[in-house]
Amino acid sequence: MKTVATIVGARPQFVKVAPLSRAIRESGQLNEILIHTGQHFDANMSEVFFRELGINSPDHSLDIHSGGHGTMTGTMLLRLEPLLQQLSPDIVLVYGDTNSTLAGAITAAKLHIPIAHVEAGLRSYNRKMPEEINRIVTDHVSEWLFSSTDTATANLRHEGVPDAKIHQVGDVMYDAALMFSANDSHRNDLCNRLSIRPQKFVLCTLHRAENTDNEHRLERIVRALETVALQLPVVLPLHPRTRAAMARSGLSFDRVKLIDPVGYLDMIALEASAAVIATDSGGVQKEAFFCKVPCVTLRDETEWSELVELGWNTLAPPEEADIPNVVLSAVGRRGKDAAPYGEGAAAKAIVRALTA
Repeated sequence: MKTVATIVGARPQFVKVAPLSRAIRESGQLNEILIHTGQHFDANMSEVFFRELGINSPDHSLDIHSGGHGTMTGTMLLRLEPLLQQLSPDIVLVYGDTNSTLAGAITAAKLHIPIAHVEAGLRSYNRKMPEEINRIVTDHVSEWLFSSTDTATANLRHEGVPDAKIHQVGDVMYDAALMFSANDSHRNDLCNRLSIRPQKFVLCTLHRAENTDNEHRLERIVRALETVALQLPVVLPLHPRTRAAMARSGLSFDRVKLIDPVGYLDMIALEASAAVIATDSGGVQKEAFFCKVPCVTLRDETEWSELVELGWNTLAPPEEADIPNVVLSAVGRRGKDAAPYGEGAAAKAIVRALTA
């Protein structure tokens, strides 16, 4: 039986782990060892996801969650190398584009352990994004590249990745959305607790460094959300990074309803209940589509270009766009019906490829 060392550390990765770890257990052909770097570490950003999604507790927790990109990634490398040498797995499995992804991939590559990258081939073509560097490096040291979409597969081929390494399997986040979709009772209860009406509010998430670490962009977004809130309530689960950036910049909200970060089940319920979602998160863009809720992306570009092409997503570059108008005009909009992320069986396809 092959041993797979799965390395995760950030909230979106926990969602992706849930269906794939279940498929690994059910296969009877793989033994998984779960390593949590600690990149997202507090109860609202980590523990609640393991509990709600039925993910086994990590076998190893590294508790690395401070410092800049270089410090964090370097510390992860130092801690992961002896651990992987000790565990000697057959495969190292990484997800997405975080510092944990990069550290896991580089460590495994140096130790000559084959790497499987889930969500391979995403490109924003903006190398100022740390995530773009992480995903490019990870793709080019991986043995199995599990892409979600036609676009991601085309990106990999364009960069010279051999077809034998590319496996277009669909999106494990769609697997998770089907497994854990919120029911009407949960949605209504949550809206009542927050004193909001279903389909009568804007849900916003804001955390990317390109927005939070740029004081001008952050101020424009804060002012825009305050303007939107004059016409439609805005609910914002406030990410710790955003809270700290606003404090540094002396920014605050008066009309936007701020709540603590929520678990996956509450987040899905909020997304399904919203009139429109405004976000800079890649995962939330897709979850909006799964919920058939229009989305406005507060970035200059998106890796999920198919959602823009299908009409479910609209880009609103913070430096340029009239964000309030873009958000409010998205209410009630519907895009084209399509299934760009597969049929919800990505996890089983990944297991088949790893055990072939």
